[in-house]
Amino acid sequence: MTHAPTTRPLDRDDPLDDFSSREIELDGVAKKVYLMGSGPAVIVMTEMPGISPQVARFARWVRDAGFTVYMPSLFGRDGAVPQAEEGAAVFKRACVSAEFRAFASNASSPVTQWLRALARLAHAECGGPGVGAIGMCFTGNFALSMMLERAVLAPVVCQPSLPLDDAAGTNVAADELAAVRERLEREDLTVMAYRFDGDRFCKAERFAAFSQALGDRFVARVLPDSAANPDTPPFFAQVVASPHSVVTAHLIDEAGQPTIAARDEILAFFARRLLG
Repeated sequence: MTHAPTTRPLDRDDPLDDFSSREIELDGVAKKVYLMGSGPAVIVMTEMPGISPQVARFARWVRDAGFTVYMPSLFGRDGAVPQAEEGAAVFKRACVSAEFRAFASNASSPVTQWLRALARLAHAECGGPGVGAIGMCFTGNFALSMMLERAVLAPVVCQPSLPLDDAAGTNVAADELAAVRERLEREDLTVMAYRFDGDRFCKAERFAAFSQALGDRFVARVLPDSAANPDTPPFFAQVVASPHSVVTAHLIDEAGQPTIAARDEILAFFARRLLG
């Protein structure tokens, strides 16, 4: 199977023209979803401030690994290079949106119900044993809440940033976390989780809280700050201003880099759970 090149310029808006797009209505809410590839489904949830060229690049890597990508547009301008002012405005809007409980330490964001319904639909459309899900930054915790949908077998949590006001908060309701832990143990599943050591938005306390709630089913990887790409779009340089995005903006696309090792581990995790 031949694909358009996975790697496109990262300093120009990505037209996303190798994806198909659909308006998908679930639970009375319609969202645009970008699709590509074949094989079992993986839900790729964008980081703040939207589906950047780096997020699209990651989605193409998932496609190349043998999966159908479902990438919902959750906020921001699709395909846009993350600029500082525009990105900050998107961030502020999301913070006050009822869909994302940005400041709720122990309550799940309502959008996770829609994402669980998307996982159900994707599994029905693509088959296989189940679906994978990766959340990043603002959506990082969502992959965990999606485990309440039995189709989700391979959750990946990258630099989960919510809640913004409590470093040890999980942004997942306590009863949901308990249900997720019970399922992980019953079905012998794991959650893969990634962050940079010096991340201002996802600190050690958050991973400690998840480890306490989920035990050794929560497999944490903490990358050194020296592994982060110093050459990032303006939003990351000026607003985020710390190592943060493990498989997107701060990834160094060179063999032997810790961020490439993290990407490869994630793709292997999807393959193990979904391709058998």
